[in-house]
Amino acid sequence: MPRSIWNGVITFGMVSIPVGLTTAVQEKDISFHQLHKTCGSRVKYQKWCPHDEVVVPNDEIVRGYEYSKGSYVLMTEEDFEDVPVPTKHTLEVTAFVKAEEIDPIYYDTTYYLEAEEAGRKPFALLMKAAREKGVLALGKIALRNKESLCVIREGNDGGVMLETLFFPDEIRKPVDQGLGDVKIEEKEMKMASSLIEMLEESFDPSQYKDEYREALMRRIEDKVAGKEVQHAPEAAPAKVVDLMEALKKSLEEAKKKKTG
Repeated sequence: MPRSIWNGVITFGMVSIPVGLTTAVQEKDISFHQLHKTCGSRVKYQKWCPHDEVVVPNDEIVRGYEYSKGSYVLMTEEDFEDVPVPTKHTLEVTAFVKAEEIDPIYYDTTYYLEAEEAGRKPFALLMKAAREKGVLALGKIALRNKESLCVIREGNDGGVMLETLFFPDEIRKPVDQGLGDVKIEEKEMKMASSLIEMLEESFDPSQYKDEYREALMRRIEDKVAGKEVQHAPEAAPAKVVDLMEALKKSLEEAKKKKTG
């Protein structure tokens, strides 16, 4: 069981719920080391001071904010700890919102939220009431020197999730591609709708896997075993196709898979 990365209380009106926060996901990317091509030795990265021309140990490194070109204000751990915000150890539920009102672009990181023994009943009350109303609890939390909006929701497996959200000023504005002005023929729309209906299904994440990671791992294992490495075929270059013809062929393929 991973240890808590944040401990504090959720305040729900006059109710306080002691909780702990743990990471909810574990990335499984294949990691690689960088080696010196000529001798195979692992490359080391050193923190170098160009002024004193020395390698700087970690205990001599401090954090600084560049407020003008080449000028910094130094920050200590006490400065970060003493920032006067209540969200460092308290998550106040300030509102309840509908999940569909939050654009997915706002979602950042998912955590598991677990109540301590003394907070189990009020925590259960909060989650049950929110579930029956069909809403998510909204608040703010400070994690790793950053304050974030967050929502609390029930997971499909019975666990409770805390999702951090970006603030509006962290979201880049999209490029207007003018898609609303593109003329779509009625027969194209009907064909596309039929294709969507054929491919529509309930989301089952267990049906999907990281094929790239598996293929890359097989390639590594083959190299370790001294086997001949199989090369992936080159993708055919993209070409302009007739939209209706492409939709027809896609629909035919979807029907075959559905009936097969």
